[in-house]
Amino acid sequence: MMGFPIRKVTNAARERVYTDMEMWTEVRRRVLNKELSKRAACKEYSIHWDTLTRILEHVEPPGYQQAEPRPKPKIGPLLPIIHKILEDDRQAPRKQRHTAKRIFDRLAVEHQFDGGYTIVKDAVRAWKQQSKEVFLPLSHPMGEAQVDFGFAQIDLDGLREKVALFVMTLPYSDALFIQAFPRECTESFQEGHRRAFEFFGGVPRRISYDNSKIAVAKILGARKRKITSEFLRLQSHYLFEHHFCLVRRPNEKGHVEHLLDFARNNYLVPVPKVDSLAELNEPLVQRCRADLDRQLRGKSGTKAELLVEESFRLLPLPKQAFDARRVTPAVANSLSLVRFDTNSYSVPTKYAYREITVVATVDEVRLVFDDRLVARHPRHWGREQYIFNPIHYLALLEKKPGGLDHARPLEDWDLPKCFDIMRRRLEREDLDGLGTREFIRVLRLLEHATVEQLAGAVEYALGIGIMDADSICVILEYRREAPVALFSLEGRPHLKTVHVESTDVAAYQSLLVEV
Repeated sequence: MMGFPIRKVTNAARERVYTDMEMWTEVRRRVLNKELSKRAACKEYSIHWDTLTRILEHVEPPGYQQAEPRPKPKIGPLLPIIHKILEDDRQAPRKQRHTAKRIFDRLAVEHQFDGGYTIVKDAVRAWKQQSKEVFLPLSHPMGEAQVDFGFAQIDLDGLREKVALFVMTLPYSDALFIQAFPRECTESFQEGHRRAFEFFGGVPRRISYDNSKIAVAKILGARKRKITSEFLRLQSHYLFEHHFCLVRRPNEKGHVEHLLDFARNNYLVPVPKVDSLAELNEPLVQRCRADLDRQLRGKSGTKAELLVEESFRLLPLPKQAFDARRVTPAVANSLSLVRFDTNSYSVPTKYAYREITVVATVDEVRLVFDDRLVARHPRHWGREQYIFNPIHYLALLEKKPGGLDHARPLEDWDLPKCFDIMRRRLEREDLDGLGTREFIRVLRLLEHATVEQLAGAVEYALGIGIMDADSICVILEYRREAPVALFSLEGRPHLKTVHVESTDVAAYQSLLVEV
């Protein structure tokens, strides 16, 4: 009797046929339709005779399941060592933890392991699967919020820029508010809160945060924190309670992290192309408002309806608006520049070497001396930039007129054409070389007038042949005076019949009392 040749069938081949429905169907069709013999099918598809029998008996794979785990004699004794390495990694920096390859290398060197890399990788994967943290479903009381920062890429004024996304959510109603800022910092943190509170129409009673340095100066224990002064100022104004998550436990504010991903994927894809952040933020507010119309799964109403319900648990907005700003001391250097956040901002030259207080918001930088505002600049978010106001240097240039053409603060100063005409005339007609100084005196009138106002006065002066600064100052003051408006009787017909007696000055004599 001729026996059936026994072929060696690999586990991989056996598992494949049990998971590949297309292959399962093809084998059944060809064998049962007599297109292929059983012997030829086993050979062509590299399957065992018993496997072929199961294929022919079942329309679909019954599922291959191993009765018991395969023994791993080589890796078995080393599993406790692998698990210890992975447990210790929980305390290591995230970017300095063991990979499966690194564990394999250590086992080979330290424990003379001569097995394959695959079984080590499988052991690592199995441990991570079993050790994944399981989270408890949480309820979210009304009036509580979560805050987080994320990041996204946008095309800002033609350049690809990274922006910080401030996000606040109300988990009960699932209401979302998001804004983009140039950077994650104290000013954007405070401004984000102010805008969010106004959007929600009230202040959450309790807000959860991570341990950002903006709010936390020092971690003193599991739940104890030393709070920064700027965060306390924000909290004192709005009167909310804070809650800081445990270190490396972001799941405590998982709701806001989920909605941050939602907003980033739905509101910022494709990459927005805008000329300013204001152009981006307004549509973001509109998207957040439109999102309130969505109905949550398992909830009886829309987000907007739940927010109305939740609003009764919010604290009222303070009557006084919050000033979202950062205050820091500085000193103006010899170039009348104050350094703040890696950039340098100018002040009038008389404040060189003076102590200056920097008041920075998201949009501007205010420079204060002795409680007096001495300079104001738009906020710049680049690095190592110089922000000049040319007017700040005119008083010094009047003393040093030779530096007019080489003064860096004036390099990009775009003045109306009439100023250039006046300078050329002054320098051409003044034989004593004082024309440049007189022109600078004219420019100094900008210390108390706008460019538009002074340009009008200069054009008028040129028209009547006047070019000295004192005369232009008189013209400027004259043009500033509002014209006297005559009292109109139109629409007041009753006043036409009113007769007012002329005043007799002598009548005032009676008011004098002899002392």
